[in-house]
Amino acid sequence: MTASALFNTSVMGMSAQTTALSAVAENISNSSTVGYKEATTHFQTLLTSFNGGGGDVDGGVSASNVIEVTKSGTTLTTTSATDLAIQGDGFFVVSDAAGNSYLTRAGSFLPDSQGRLVNTAGYYLMGYSSSAASAPTDPSGLTAVAIPYGKEIATASTEGSLTANLPSTASTIAAADLPSANSASATYSKKTSVTAYDNLGNAVTLDVYFSKTSSNEWEMSVFDASTATDGGFPYSSGALVTQTLNFSATDGSITGGSSASIAVPNGSTLTLDLSGITQLGSSYSVSNPTINGNAASQVSSVSIAKDGTLSYVLGNGQSVSAYKIPLGTVASPTNLQALSGNTFAVTKESGAAYLGDANSGSMGAIASDQLEGSTVDLATQLSNMIVAQRSFSANSQVFQVASEVMQVLNNLK
Repeated sequence: MTASALFNTSVMGMSAQTTALSAVAENISNSSTVGYKEATTHFQTLLTSFNGGGGDVDGGVSASNVIEVTKSGTTLTTTSATDLAIQGDGFFVVSDAAGNSYLTRAGSFLPDSQGRLVNTAGYYLMGYSSSAASAPTDPSGLTAVAIPYGKEIATASTEGSLTANLPSTASTIAAADLPSANSASATYSKKTSVTAYDNLGNAVTLDVYFSKTSSNEWEMSVFDASTATDGGFPYSSGALVTQTLNFSATDGSITGGSSASIAVPNGSTLTLDLSGITQLGSSYSVSNPTINGNAASQVSSVSIAKDGTLSYVLGNGQSVSAYKIPLGTVASPTNLQALSGNTFAVTKESGAAYLGDANSGSMGAIASDQLEGSTVDLATQLSNMIVAQRSFSANSQVFQVASEVMQVLNNLK
C-alpha cells in the first residue's frame, strides 16, 4: 500500500467514524423523544484498487446510518385518552396540512382549535367514520379525526337487538283481533316497549306486540307509542311494521322473521335483530334491548378501544361510536424514508402503504392513555461513542504516520 493509499484509507476511516458519532449524537439527543427510532451505523469494506492476484489491495471503509424502524420502544403511561401507543406491528396514518400522508409511531395527539387530533410535530391523525359501509384500503380514503368537545350531538337509531322468550303454551289470537288490525278490540299475547331516537335526538318509544297466531307461529307488530289512544288501541297511525315469526318445533329457535326493519318516525330505518327470540315452555321474558343512537348531549370526553374505535362520551353518560382509527404498514418497513417529526414516507423500495384494523390480523392493538417511548438505550450509546472515538483516534494516527512517510519521501535527493 502506497503512502497516498494510507492517506485515503485513514481519511475514509475517520469519515466512517464521524458517521457513527453522528448517529450516537442523534440517538442521545432523542433519548426522550416519543416514538423515536434508534439510528445504527452499518460499515462496509471499500476497495479502491485490486491486483487480481490475491496480493495486497488498497481499500478502506464506508458507513451509513440506518433507522431501526421496526424496533418498539417501552410503553409510557399517561393521563390523556388521546395519547396512543401501538402494541405490536403497524403505524398510525397521519397527514400534514397539505394533505400528504405519512406513517408514524409517535402517538401524542391533542385537539387543535378545530378539534382535529394533531401530534407535537404538527401531523393530523387520520381515520374514517365508524358508520362507513366498508373500511378504506389506502390512506387516500381517510379523513382527519376530530373531537367536537362541548358541542351537542344527536344520533338517530339505526340498529339494535331484542332478546325474549315467547311461551309456547300461549293461546292463539283470532286474525280479526290481532294488533295489526289496529282495532279497539285488539288483543295480544305479550307486549314490551323499546326506546329509539329520531334525527334530532328525541326519544321515540316503540310498542312491540307479540301475538300467537298458530302452532309455532307468531305475529309481531310495532307501533309509535305517542299515537296510542289512552295508552292502547286504536293507534292514530298504523303499525310501523308487522311481520310473522316462525319457530322450530324441535328446539324453539326462530326460523323465520329474525330481523325487522322499522321506520322510526322523523328518524332513520332501525334494523332490529330478533335472532335471540325463542319459543319455549317457560314463561315470557325480555332481556334488556340494545338500540344505538342517543339523545342530544354535549361531548365531554372520548374513549379509544384496542381495535381503534373512537367513541364520544356524552354528558348524559352515553357513548357514541364516531371513528375507526386504522393502522398502516408497508411490505418493507426498513425501506421507509425517515423524516422530521418521527414520521416516515413510503418509497419505491418500501412498497405502497396499506391499511388494516387495529388488533386484527398482523396489526397491533391500540392502547389509550399510553405512549411509545424512544428505542434508545443511553448506556449502549455511551459505549458506542467510546468505541467510535477510539477508532477515529486510531485512524488519525494512521493519517499522521502517512504524513510523516510522505515528508521523508519528499526529502530524499
